[in-house]
Amino acid sequence: MSIKTSTAQGAGQDSPKSATAPLSAAARLRRVHWYQEPRWRRLGALLALAVTLRLMTGEEGTTQDLFLALREDFTGVGLWVWLAIAVAVWAVREFLADQTSRAVKGTKKVSSGPLERVRQVWSADKRVRMGVLTAVLALVVFGPLGVERYWQQVLVDQIAIFVLLAIGLNVVIGWAGLLDLGFIAFFAIGAYSAAYWTGALPVQPPVALNNFLVLPIAVLTCLVAGVVLGAPTLRLRGDYLAIVTLGFHEIVYLVAKNADGVTEGARGVKVERFSVDLGFFSYEWKLDPMPYYWLLVAFVVLAIFLFLRLEHSKVGRAWTAIREDEVAAAATGVPTVRYKLMAFAIGASTSGVAGVAYASKVGYFNPENFAILLSILVLAYVIFGGMGSIPGVLFGAAFLVWLPEYLREWVDPKDRYMYLGALLVIMMIYRPQGVLPSRRRKRELQMAEAGLGGADATGPAEGRQP
Repeated sequence: MSIKTSTAQGAGQDSPKSATAPLSAAARLRRVHWYQEPRWRRLGALLALAVTLRLMTGEEGTTQDLFLALREDFTGVGLWVWLAIAVAVWAVREFLADQTSRAVKGTKKVSSGPLERVRQVWSADKRVRMGVLTAVLALVVFGPLGVERYWQQVLVDQIAIFVLLAIGLNVVIGWAGLLDLGFIAFFAIGAYSAAYWTGALPVQPPVALNNFLVLPIAVLTCLVAGVVLGAPTLRLRGDYLAIVTLGFHEIVYLVAKNADGVTEGARGVKVERFSVDLGFFSYEWKLDPMPYYWLLVAFVVLAIFLFLRLEHSKVGRAWTAIREDEVAAAATGVPTVRYKLMAFAIGASTSGVAGVAYASKVGYFNPENFAILLSILVLAYVIFGGMGSIPGVLFGAAFLVWLPEYLREWVDPKDRYMYLGALLVIMMIYRPQGVLPSRRRKRELQMAEAGLGGADATGPAEGRQP
């Protein structure tokens, strides 16, 4: 009897140790070290950015001395200046931002400021909104008349085209939550559609058409291409879907480059410009960039109007459900594959319009005009402006296309995209939702930071572990 009692007591003494051992191991795994906290991770990112900016603004290397740039950049005071700026930005953001926000909130509680009154008037009075939008549209239409010819060319050849592309990509990424790295492939399909139907390719069409008549055909062609790409691949998610779209771009690019008997290959294609001939009225777009600019503004306004109506429709709500949580959307009866396919096709159609407009404006293009870098740039414009927000996408594309051109006199052309990358790094550290985010997207990121769900549809929603 005593033996059994001692055995039971020994088992009772050992059981707490055996129970606490795995718990302590799990606690050690869940423990967050100081260097893993978001505050210190942001400091590390800013210090790395400071070193990168020092290399960007310092000495350039030479073929005679490969390590000249490293010696000059890391031994002078320039590096310490950049590091001091990074630490100052980090300190202000981390330690003074909360105090400032609390002070601003306290001021708002005492009395509503002019900004708050403007917001109330904007949301309450439809006439104010229409007046402001009319003034903005008038500025967009007539403002470029006062700038020099070079910037008018930039507005047409780059800003307006990329704005149209960003609006289409926003449907795929911002609304449906699908990561597409091959969006420029549809841009190329639209341009080569214009070349084919105007008789500029070795393969002749059944009937040669005017460039304006090519627009609906290019839209339909890109719709079909979007369906062909999306049908076998849209059951994938996240990185897997991105790799497939990247491969689709490479297929289109290599076919355009190597199929000399169909696309003229690397020699390029000459395309006729836009023209109108109604018998009693005829007009041809020539070298003046402003008629092209006004035409592209009309395309952009039409696309914005249609997509805003689409965003608040049943299709737009289905895209939002898929982006926020695809598993939950499918569980509630949303046909996710069908709506994702629609997002790919509708976004691709906008890229087809941009391709026809670009080919007709420049008059000559080759496969190098549709490199993979353009897909990455359009994606960066959408992310910078704010995914899911049409005003944000417009601002992001216009600003980031204008910035490298503005820096052309001070920055070497090879280094312009480095400054763009540095700007994007800063944005991702302190404002991942973009410059002008949509309210829904901003709320998603706040919920993700709180551990209440994923920020997009690249994976299942995850709650905070207890």
